Amino acid sequence: MTWLHDQSELIGYCAGALTTVAFLPQLIRTWRSGGHALSGLMLALFGTGVSLWFVYGLLRMSRPIMLANGLTDLQVLVILILKLRRAHLFKAA
Repeated sequence: MTWLHDQSELIGYCAGALTTVAFLPQLIRTWRSGGHALSGLMLALFGTGVSLWFVYGLLRMSRPIMLANGLTDLQVLVILILKLRRAHLFKAA
């Protein structure tokens, strides 16, 4: 089990890369469609959870956790902005 512990940072970076990239298709879909079908509550809860994971990574001084969750939070922020912008455009029309 020592060899696995020695690879913990690498495992963290791989896990972070996969979970962050997994959210990218949703970002692309929202970019194209505006995200009108997305739940604002889900985005708020998910973004808050991801932010708390970032803080946890900061407290643990874990770069993989901070990097993955920081990038995911940016994606959530972009999706939220796109969703709000589309809602504003529909109200103006």
